[in-house]
Amino acid sequence: VQLQASGGGLVQAGGSLRLSCAASGRTFSSYRMGWFRQAPGQEREFVAAISRSGGSTYYADSVKGRFAISRDNAKNTVYLQMNSLKPEDTAVYYCAADPRGLDSASWHPRNYDYWGQGTLVTVSS
Repeated sequence: VQLQASGGGLVQAGGSLRLSCAASGRTFSSYRMGWFRQAPGQEREFVAAISRSGGSTYYADSVKGRFAISRDNAKNTVYLQMNSLKPEDTAVYYCAADPRGLDSASWHPRNYDYWGQGTLVTVSS
């Protein structure tokens, strides 16, 4: 599966952005999807994940209550709605796909087989 992330940009603190990740290739609904981010000089970190059907989601504590992951299997797209953005949310955001189901290991980058190219989100104070 090939992934293409988009929607990043510059936003003021307190603002909102919606990221999209379009998938092509094999059946999109066969993959759990995740969003990760990587700030300069830091390791890639988990943001959110969603099950293959979209019925279950999982969030990092740092974004819980502010971000929402969703998917539209008819459009082969996963979204990340980001509200109440903070300067510390500044990072390159990556979408990822894996054929396994959503589970307790969904937070680790090594458990995803496919990655998009990343989209930069910059939050100014």
